[in-house]
Amino acid sequence: MSPLCARELVDEFFIENRTRLLEIAAFLDRLDRADSGSPDFRMRAFTDAVKILAGPSKNRVNEIQMLLSDPVTKPLEELDRKSALGAYDHWRGEAKS
Repeated sequence: MSPLCARELVDEFFIENRTRLLEIAAFLDRLDRADSGSPDFRMRAFTDAVKILAGPSKNRVNEIQMLLSDPVTKPLEELDRKSALGAYDHWRGEAKS
């Protein structure tokens, strides 16, 4: 339970989270205006995360963290990238439409 009541949380954090929503909206608008290429699994994860945010869950942070995280525990034989992608491709191997 938060030590702040709902009103206090809104008073304290609304503006910064309003800004985050506007940044996400701007990102999605830019993406819509960009040349459409092949779908990116990161955007599929992003879209699924937005659905989690809009849903009734009481544990959104955990659900989104698990959506974006690599569930594989076995070490890679060799490094596959020099930088992180920010999301795990849970859909790898699905038939592409």
